[in-house]
Amino acid sequence: MSATQAITNVQVESDSTERIVAPGPEHAAEMWRIARDSVTLDLNPSYAYLVYCRDFSNTSRVAVVDGKVVGYIMGHLRPEKPHHLFVWQVAVDESYRGRGLAGRMLDELFGGVAASDDVHTVETTITDDNEASQKLFASFARRWQKAPMTVDPLFDEKHFPDGHDAEKLYEIGPIFFLDDELLAEVEEKRERAESLG
Repeated sequence: MSATQAITNVQVESDSTERIVAPGPEHAAEMWRIARDSVTLDLNPSYAYLVYCRDFSNTSRVAVVDGKVVGYIMGHLRPEKPHHLFVWQVAVDESYRGRGLAGRMLDELFGGVAASDDVHTVETTITDDNEASQKLFASFARRWQKAPMTVDPLFDEKHFPDGHDAEKLYEIGPIFFLDDELLAEVEEKRERAESLG
């Protein structure tokens, strides 16, 4: 049983060839492709994915199946709140949706970052019409110690120059690891994944 499964009390079935690892620049083009093909995500310039893979690799994850990137999460620690992980974007290739991959990536990301960087809160922004993301983060909160989740206005339409919908701030936490043994297991899993990556 992984530390994430022990903490969240969730058993995860996954393909034995699936790996969730910190991304490198070699993953950026596939991350960009998945965002582009999703049609619903804001497509960042390809350069942004390269920068995230270089500068925020430890707070991001890619799901790799048979050597192909099939999903990713981009995140960073907030400079003003270094114990808060801000999740910028979550995406799964259309052919891998409906398998719980986004939730597994989010669990693995938070588990690894919380163990190594003393992170206890997850933040993201979601538009009112994005029900999939709302469900993903509500489910995450339930799995992680039924953590409190608040939703507050953050950016109104007037803040955006391009007609973008308002983004609400979702804040989940605080979530604290209560067991040093679980922390050690999460750290060991992260190191093992990095050595395979």
